Amino acid sequence: QVQLAESGGGLVQPGGSLRLSCASSVDFFTSENHAVAWYRQAPGKQRELVARRTRYGNTNYADAVKGRFTISREGAKDTVYLRMNSLKPEDTGVYFCNYKTYAGTEYWGQGTQVTVSS
Repeated sequence: QVQLAESGGGLVQPGGSLRLSCASSVDFFTSENHAVAWYRQAPGKQRELVARRTRYGNTNYADAVKGRFTISREGAKDTVYLRMNSLKPEDTGVYFCNYKTYAGTEYWGQGTQVTVSS
């Protein structure tokens, strides 16, 4: 069982920045092949992929966040971060961390609220 805990959300003005953290019970350096991803869900909308990072450092981003968001481990063995710059009101939503093995087993965190508003 993998446990994930997100933190770092909050209220920020348009143009501001936040860094979200996803703390895991898994050591990413020694775990099986996997990917960690950030998803978000805005009110009344479906959950959507924001950014994804494989165990080996390959990343991909939703078009809406390219150039503004960065997913990384920053050297941590059990934490993945999402740095969000130039935030827009449409970035508002609950952000979830997802861990998925290449075998298809996946786990979700409880989410952290991000609100971008003046």
